Amino acid sequence: MTTELAKTPLYDWHVAHGGRIVDFGGWAMPVQYTTIADEHAATRTAAGVFDISHMGRLQFFGPDADRFLDAVVTRRVTDIKPGQVRYALVCNEQGGILDDVLVYRLPMESSGSHAPAASTNEDDTPTFQVVTNALNRAAIVDWFRHRLPDFATRFDDVTIGTGMIAVQGPRAVSTIDSIVGGKLGGLRNYTSTSTHFEGRPILISRTGYTGEDGSEIICAARDTTALWERILQAGQETTIRPVGLGARDTLRLEAAMPLYGHELNETINPFQAGLGFAVNFGSREFVGREALERFASDERQPVRVGLQLDGRRLPRQGCSVLQGNETVGEVTSGTFSPTFERPIAMAYVRPSAQAVGSRLAVDIRGTQHPAVVVPLPFYERGKKILPQRHGEHRGEML
Repeated sequence: MTTELAKTPLYDWHVAHGGRIVDFGGWAMPVQYTTIADEHAATRTAAGVFDISHMGRLQFFGPDADRFLDAVVTRRVTDIKPGQVRYALVCNEQGGILDDVLVYRLPMESSGSHAPAASTNEDDTPTFQVVTNALNRAAIVDWFRHRLPDFATRFDDVTIGTGMIAVQGPRAVSTIDSIVGGKLGGLRNYTSTSTHFEGRPILISRTGYTGEDGSEIICAARDTTALWERILQAGQETTIRPVGLGARDTLRLEAAMPLYGHELNETINPFQAGLGFAVNFGSREFVGREALERFASDERQPVRVGLQLDGRRLPRQGCSVLQGNETVGEVTSGTFSPTFERPIAMAYVRPSAQAVGSRLAVDIRGTQHPAVVVPLPFYERGKKILPQRHGEHRGEML
């Protein structure tokens, strides 16, 4: 029996405009419209607009919402101010990562506008929102519900009733500001504000998953297509274009942003993933704390590194990483970088192989391809960081 794929509010638009639809975690999503390289370059040089409505959106209500979230994520929540957005992890009792999430303390503007919500009761206003990965939404919903009884809070899964759009690139902020009256340009990174589009509430945040400046916008499902088309219209002169999941993956990989199911899973802890900044111990208890305290000082565990390869063969998830004749790790993500025109990868390797400049090899279909460990990220906004070729010095282009 074939299960019908879930569709975002923009599905019909994608089909009508030539998007190549694929199954992504049970959702019918566009992987590309033209080519991945063209869409990648457009995002790096101008702006790209992405349908990310498949990501989970959970809204939290009640006086204990902050205490509840503080007990189930690795980052402190009780000190988040309205409008702040905080990257955090949900871990199991063994310290393994169940998901990486964004926790929003929702703003309440003087105008009375607030984030699009499933509730129609004006007195029942959400105070927090958590954005999860699409693949993990159901599991995280169950995980949270299991832990709710001890707290005076509840949450609603508003994923289906809302849409989510990302606009990323050097011209993303100016494009969105032309629609929302300059509100985005005044935000700091990882903050959000409520505003309106055609009289309806939307939530805009200065966040993203490409390594570029930009915004992620949440609106009611019924308003998503109109907002999407307005963004594309506003960005016509700056060559803004729709971008699929293919380029979203190459963009995030160049920026060394981890992806669940690749760099993150239940057997990997935040410290080996290089995400120790997202764990706050202090005087607080949260799921996985005891295990994470042990991992924080464990220097024997495999760690995430960047690799740059010779040639044009693509390293893929699961490829072995070797040092001499010994296997020392495994690739988690790999691609041919459109920005640097060479293969790059992220991998977990033994500590003895993690030093920048270490000469390794990646086994691609039985052939060992030379690789070198390079610093992460490969690409950083404001400076184009060049991965190191064998025999070259690492450089930067400002």
